[in-house]
Amino acid sequence: MAQPPVLSLEGIGLQQGGLTVNDGWLFRDLDLHIGPRDRMALIGRNGAGKTTLMKLISGEVEMDRGKRVIVPGTRVVTLEQEPDFSGCATLMDYALGGDDAPQRFEVEAIADQIGIDMTRDPKAASGGEKRRAAIARALASEPDVLLLDEPTNHLDLSAIDWLEDWLNRYTGAFVTISHDRTFLTRLTRTTLWLDRGALRRKEVGFGGYEAWEDQVYAEEARAAERLDARLKLEAHWLQRGVTARRKRNQGRLEKLWEMRAARAAMINPQGTAKMQLAADDSKTKSVITAEHITKAYGDRTVIKDFSLRIQRGDRIGIVGGNGAGKTTLLKMLTGELEPDSGEVILAKNLSGVMIDQQRSLLSDEKSVRDVLAEGGDWIDVRGVRKHIQGYLKEFLFDPGLVEAKIGTLSGGERSRLLLAREFARTSNLLVLDEPTNDLDLETLDLLQEVIADYDGTVLIVSHDRDFLDRTVTVTLGLDGSGTVDIIAGGYADWERKRKDRTQNSGPKKAAPPPPPPPQKKVKLSYKDQRDYDLLPGRIEALEGEIAVNEEALADPDLYSADPKKFAALTAKLEKLRAEKDAAEERWLELAEEVEALEG
Repeated sequence: MAQPPVLSLEGIGLQQGGLTVNDGWLFRDLDLHIGPRDRMALIGRNGAGKTTLMKLISGEVEMDRGKRVIVPGTRVVTLEQEPDFSGCATLMDYALGGDDAPQRFEVEAIADQIGIDMTRDPKAASGGEKRRAAIARALASEPDVLLLDEPTNHLDLSAIDWLEDWLNRYTGAFVTISHDRTFLTRLTRTTLWLDRGALRRKEVGFGGYEAWEDQVYAEEARAAERLDARLKLEAHWLQRGVTARRKRNQGRLEKLWEMRAARAAMINPQGTAKMQLAADDSKTKSVITAEHITKAYGDRTVIKDFSLRIQRGDRIGIVGGNGAGKTTLLKMLTGELEPDSGEVILAKNLSGVMIDQQRSLLSDEKSVRDVLAEGGDWIDVRGVRKHIQGYLKEFLFDPGLVEAKIGTLSGGERSRLLLAREFARTSNLLVLDEPTNDLDLETLDLLQEVIADYDGTVLIVSHDRDFLDRTVTVTLGLDGSGTVDIIAGGYADWERKRKDRTQNSGPKKAAPPPPPPPQKKVKLSYKDQRDYDLLPGRIEALEGEIAVNEEALADPDLYSADPKKFAALTAKLEKLRAEKDAAEERWLELAEEVEALEG
């Protein structure tokens, strides 16, 4: 049976200066109810007010209208996007500061699990260490409602896995803002969509969000047909762009899979030594060639005997835990750092653009016009002259923001502005260091589109698993031992290889005499081919059934009105999810077999 909410916002309104919707109201007549076990994704464009809404939920910001109702004794804890460590000598001082501080032993227990030294000075700590310390404080506070603002920012893959496991076992409610699609899909059961001052709610996890978004935009487009043409153009340019962009990206994904298949044919069976070359003229296409490079710091070898030839148009993803050597490898590949042995050869005409995660190039006092066009009206975009307002629109900005000061922009808007400026420069090598931090989902779609259409070579260091799966042709996976895996594909392909290696690393039994060599398989069997063709449709149908059943179970009166139906729906939902998982696993196996046959 659905339980009553532990926290509610009823008819709230908040006025805010600047460029807002609804005559100066950021929110107006907004309702939100959080149940004791809710798992909510809060979605919305940068600047829509997601973080402000979080602060209204926590009580940190006072509303101008409406009321906040909370069950007495309910503990609400926020994991802020950028915690304030000022005045703290150590990370532990931060964790134990304030009137609502958790117990030290609780902080130490979480810190030990997530792997953070709480005696570190915040001034010397990395972004990842600060994020871990903030997580230790928040989780050790034993919250009933946990508010997570970009929780995976600056975390490495092992820490993200740990956080996902903790949240899966967590018995309270949480609301999370995140650009990490994999994180949201795995954890959430409800989606809150903040759009133009209104809050929509759907009792489906983030996995069903895009279909819901398309449905809402389609309904709005039909309603807009009755509007004046000019109003329709101004009010719906973004919505049309989102729908069209998603369709275009499907085509780009198909092209990406073709590029991965071609790259797979160039990688030797070990996948750790060297990329083999498919054609004699490949040297003329090479932009970076690494030959047997090694780098060590003291007794620790970070990169060991690594060789790779990167060609024009390659999209290379670099993944691994903090300290595994990602930055060292990136710096060696771009010529910023010399290897201890071996050599890196860069093409003579290589011209790179580096977009780092510090966003340090933007000054609060400057205007958007100053940053993009040095105070003018026009900007040269890779040799093409464009008006600044039209170019802002391409990066999902309201053209009216041209005079806005950088200090008034949200963190995500600043990141998007930096991308707009750097992508305008002429280059043939693009280096992205954690590019997805602070970006909303629509901007991530745009970034994927820009990378796919980029004529040059791209190097990406990222912990965003879904982003890598959608953009890179080759993944370089570092495990901290010095060995670098070279995988044709994205993060999921590297993760699959790691699992296979772990499963095969145990003690091996004596092998029986080998059977006669089978005939080489040239095509799928009839049954396999049929499964390969039909399973995608079956998976889509199962996702639809799962969404329908999840929505039915969300009825708060269902359990009390019809307990048998509630139990039957619950059992059916579990069965559907299991069938979907099995179908996806089967199709992936067949897809790998098809790829091997075609190779």
